Amino acid sequence: EVQLQAFGGGLVQAGGSLRLSCAASGFSFDDYDIGWFRQVPGKERERVSCISRGGGPTYYEDSVKGRFTISSDNAKNAVYLEMNTLKSEDTAVYYCAADQAIFWCSRGLPLSPRGSWGQGTLVTVSS
Repeated sequence: EVQLQAFGGGLVQAGGSLRLSCAASGFSFDDYDIGWFRQVPGKERERVSCISRGGGPTYYEDSVKGRFTISSDNAKNAVYLEMNTLKSEDTAVYYCAADQAIFWCSRGLPLSPRGSWGQGTLVTVSS
């Protein structure tokens, strides 16, 4: 069973940094693309970043390019999102997700029946 748990959120001042972690189990990183999403009340969940299976190519939403970095550690079964120069508009609940669908990350596909969400972690950036 695929299980994902995001943690590491918190309150940070604008301009600060946070590192989110996604603890994963029940699948191999060689078989799944993994992504970070965020959602604020009243808005749709949006993809922030993703990494293709096997530590492959990465993707970043335009507003976080140059500020956020996604990485994976197969040995620790974890995926990280390093967030720097945080802005108030980065405030959201952040979720990690994994999907076995081919090209899920590279083509920005919605979560497929072979995908799973983890529980979110709240990031609050104060201005």
